[in-house]
Amino acid sequence: MMHYAAILAESRKDQELSGWKPDMTQQHDWNKMVSQVQNHIKGLNWGYKTDLIKMKCKYFNSYATFVDAHTVKLDNGKGKVEQFTADKIVIAVGGRPNYPGIPGDKEFGITSDDIFSLKKAPGKTLVIGASYIALECAGFLSALGYDTTVMVRSILLRGFDQDIANKIGEYMSNTHTNFFKNSVPTKLERPNGPEGKILVTFTTDG
Repeated sequence: MMHYAAILAESRKDQELSGWKPDMTQQHDWNKMVSQVQNHIKGLNWGYKTDLIKMKCKYFNSYATFVDAHTVKLDNGKGKVEQFTADKIVIAVGGRPNYPGIPGDKEFGITSDDIFSLKKAPGKTLVIGASYIALECAGFLSALGYDTTVMVRSILLRGFDQDIANKIGEYMSNTHTNFFKNSVPTKLERPNGPEGKILVTFTTDG
């Protein structure tokens, strides 16, 4: 949905070339977009739960830890702890983004998951990493009008075709996304108080 919002922003140029007169000065409403995204996620989650009930699947909204090969302990985080046994247990927990493990990362940084529920517009943003998720986030932030820079340790989109990856990087550079190449962050801090900008210390070999 954020990607689609970015496409709509960029399409104003095509509208203008096609004879329409869009308001190019209009500012994006971050809060309204995030509200729509969160409502959509809630709707999806409700649909998943409903489908599970229809299929007679019992659903536990809990943290699970193994007791033995056929038993898991379920803790809902609100004081309710119970155990569940099964002949076969499938682990399919999905994934979460990682912090870089540097001073100030969790205190002053957010992950790609967090941006989808961010209460106010991020403003000037540094995206650390060059995976497809990092570039997606950087791309829609740039298109929505935010000053966005990507910090790349080595190459874009490791594991993908590099001719295409470099074309993507070239396109992004030409559409207002900045890049710091061969760079690795070493520390995040906010020296001017809680409302001040985050200062990023990094090393570079190029």
